[in-house]
Amino acid sequence: MYIPNYFRNKNLPALENFIRQNPFAVLVNQHDGKPWATHIPVELEKNETGENVLWCHVAKANPQWKVFESNPDALVIFSGAHHYISSSWYNHVNVPTWNFIAVHVYGKVKIMSEENFLEALRRLVHRYEATSKNPVSVETMPQEFIQKLIKGAVGFEISIDKIEGKWKLSQNRDDESARNVIRELEDLHDYNAQNIADEMRKLRS
Repeated sequence: MYIPNYFRNKNLPALENFIRQNPFAVLVNQHDGKPWATHIPVELEKNETGENVLWCHVAKANPQWKVFESNPDALVIFSGAHHYISSSWYNHVNVPTWNFIAVHVYGKVKIMSEENFLEALRRLVHRYEATSKNPVSVETMPQEFIQKLIKGAVGFEISIDKIEGKWKLSQNRDDESARNVIRELEDLHDYNAQNIADEMRKLRS
């Protein structure tokens, strides 16, 4: 990912927290010599040796997983808030742009055993059912159903060999222009605009 130095975030805890807060990601690898991408939930976990890894799964009908052993290199893209920035919000003439936050993880894929995949599913369901009015769990689902689910998908782990964070939040603008951008974003009363304004304010403070 192209990252000018003033947009680069090297704070590892911040990058890891961003992954946890934005777990629906894009898995990219090569299949038949062409890029292949799948949108999937991804969990940041620790493996048996205590290293941070990503736990994911895809449908067995998705051919992407069939090249994991022969070509294990993968890229996982995590995206957060983003919004258009009008050049009319600056105190000088310039081009419009887009402010956003993104994290890229590069690593190698290892297919999980059925036992580990079941544990990954158990944790995934538990996390997202925690706030449900009528929570379900892997333990309370019919075991025949769970086994069918396991057979119909492929669980895998991705090492975190390289992690990059890009916080493009008008760091290359003067304080007055940045304040103007924040004010204009807040006036839009839009979810993404508000998040970008909040992140800009935190960065400037």
